[in-house]
Amino acid sequence: MSTPTAMPACLYIVATPIGNLSDMTPHAIDVLKQVAIIACEDTRTSGKLLSHFGIDTKGSTADDTDTTEKQKGHNKLWAYHEHNSAIQTPKIIEMIEQGHSVALISDAGTPLVSDPGYQLVQAAHAAGVTVSPIVGVSAAIAALSVAGLPSDRFSFIGFLPAKTHGRQKHLAALNSRTETLIFYEAPHRILASLEDMAAIFGADREVAFCRELTKTFETVRKSTLGDLVEFVKADDNQQRGEIVVVVAGVDVTQDADDISVHDKLLQRLLEDLSVKKAATLAADITGVKKNALYQRLLELQSE
Repeated sequence: MSTPTAMPACLYIVATPIGNLSDMTPHAIDVLKQVAIIACEDTRTSGKLLSHFGIDTKGSTADDTDTTEKQKGHNKLWAYHEHNSAIQTPKIIEMIEQGHSVALISDAGTPLVSDPGYQLVQAAHAAGVTVSPIVGVSAAIAALSVAGLPSDRFSFIGFLPAKTHGRQKHLAALNSRTETLIFYEAPHRILASLEDMAAIFGADREVAFCRELTKTFETVRKSTLGDLVEFVKADDNQQRGEIVVVVAGVDVTQDADDISVHDKLLQRLLEDLSVKKAATLAADITGVKKNALYQRLLELQSE
């Protein structure tokens, strides 16, 4: 390719539907039609999506004014995934630097959210290449919006480790987190993961189970982890498809006696900080009210 496209030469991060094709935005369609290259996880999967919206993947962009043999009939759909990103990243950056526009898409949803693309965006910034988001659906945010759990503070955890020991260790590290937690999970591991969550977080912890969002067999179930394990165990259909699990943070509405579980942290903070500053920092870390922590710090200081 020697002739740049008419579009600004930059890297577009384009969100695509997670199920319902009507969620594709006109802006996304317009960008994908005009860019010189579309980098995607799986060319077969993305090829079907692009075909549905009449997006030509054989290079019918302004680049076709180049009549060289290299340019004729070029394929604008490039595979970009974790196994070839080290090779493809510099090639894509070079194309943009030569004046060609590039779009990055994933198999579904917003790229980089548990999908490839971080290396490419990082390289673009390092090279001084403009990166522009073309916003749309994200399964994590879609699930959070219907979970009925606090959404003012949340953490996206993504996929848990596949092996039991690693998964349980990771969950144990999250057990004291007070914000809402968002997980992705594979169908063949969902039951084991829910059982581990129930064992470590407690069977009474609130959870929202979101499966096949925006698709025909969509499931949104608000429950507790203990009840959810039984629900999924009793219905094999719930162990299929794309799954998002939204778990409530630990309940921090504790009385003064319960705050003693944080004594080790409070004592460590007292070594370097005043009672007031220690209470403020501990409140940020634990989610417990600052006044309650302040009183406990005074007690520890006098012991």
